Amino acid sequence: MPRAIIIGNSDGIGLALTELLLREGWSLAGISRSPSPLAAPNYQHHPLDVSDPGFGTRLAEQVAAFGTPDALVYCAGMGEFLQAETLELERRVFEVNLLGAVTTAQVILPLFLRAGHGHFIALSSQGDRFADPAAPSYGASKAGLSLYLEALALAYRPRGVFVTNLRFGFVDTKMAKSPVRPFMITRERAAARVRRCLDTRPIRDTYPKRMAPLLWLLGGWRELRLWLS
Repeated sequence: MPRAIIIGNSDGIGLALTELLLREGWSLAGISRSPSPLAAPNYQHHPLDVSDPGFGTRLAEQVAAFGTPDALVYCAGMGEFLQAETLELERRVFEVNLLGAVTTAQVILPLFLRAGHGHFIALSSQGDRFADPAAPSYGASKAGLSLYLEALALAYRPRGVFVTNLRFGFVDTKMAKSPVRPFMITRERAAARVRRCLDTRPIRDTYPKRMAPLLWLLGGWRELRLWLS
């Protein structure tokens, strides 16, 4: 029976992925700030906040109790519009989107290396290359995450451990706050793409690909404005 840990799975893509893998017979441990709506004989859930200072220690304890999994999927994420007067939530966006994933990598990748196998997937965004003045912390945190994941992938792949940077466009979850959401997909389609990556183990997967040219054009227009300013 394959085994996985999913971080950030009480709703959204993480919940859909948990449901999908449970149907396939995986043994799962879920970790999120909120309780899980799921219950199954081969599922255990642990309430942890990835931005808590003790997250790394507590995650290591849970992994030790569960046993080194075949895969760990980091689905935790948040996005907030800029509050220009206070910048109140900017730091927390980085803590959840980037630093929580870095802490998770620090816990799980050495275990995978000792086991001689394992797959770490983290959900980034196609917004990682787009400077959005409405939500600067989101794109910046995802840019850091994407670059970090792909560098880790190059470092670990020769040693039999896989790291995947999965870059989604708009997914129909509570994080999709933009008034315009082109090519938005369901959380079930997103979960199916994560499942595909568990099999194919790419370094980078961008989905849906038709979103990329649109962001490239918008990014180019913004770069031109910056160049001319």
